[in-house]
Amino acid sequence: MTLTVCVYFRVYFVGLVGLLLILTAEARVGNSSESRFCTESKECLLYDLVCKNDDYEVRHYDSVKWVSTDEESYFMDKATYTAFRRLFKYITGSNRAGVNIDMTAPVTVKIEEKKKMWASSVFTISFLLPSDYQMIHPQPTDDKVYFTVTPDMKVYVRSYGGWMMTLTSSVNAMLLKRQLDNVQATYNKDYHYAVGYDSPMKILNRHNEVWYMVEGEPVCPTSS
Repeated sequence: MTLTVCVYFRVYFVGLVGLLLILTAEARVGNSSESRFCTESKECLLYDLVCKNDDYEVRHYDSVKWVSTDEESYFMDKATYTAFRRLFKYITGSNRAGVNIDMTAPVTVKIEEKKKMWASSVFTISFLLPSDYQMIHPQPTDDKVYFTVTPDMKVYVRSYGGWMMTLTSSVNAMLLKRQLDNVQATYNKDYHYAVGYDSPMKILNRHNEVWYMVEGEPVCPTSS
């Protein structure tokens, strides 16, 4: 009798943990109506606002899963164009299950901080997987496509409008770094993210961001 009870509670506990993991994943990839940035997709990456000032904000993101691909280039624009098409094929049926997967927002581009002015970089472009595919997702047919997981993290965020291009992204990354250095914030200086929320078809009220990963305690003075 005791053994049966122990087995029952073990099964119950494992099932409960699994359910909580699913709910956690779905809770942070949620309805786009909960975000003012996501206007073209059903689901969006959600976050908790830690603090903000006139220059930047600090956000907390839970760990989520993405489908990703790498592309080497001298310019982000060229790398993003090629990589976006590769990932778009994956979500429109070029996967082993042959299923269509809804587009989400945002799209992120992981950018290495260049050590040499004219050296090429490897850009990692990622699509956020919808909540239905956070736990179980079809395998890609292209060996250049793979899955990544961002950790539970805090990020420094600078927002800007217009189009996310090599020049605009670089300028806003430089401005955010300057603002963070001015307040002696610590952050990962090896790479940053260029983050876009809109399709090329959207002309007005576009929203883009630059992210730097927080290291240590976030610094967010009311005026920097």
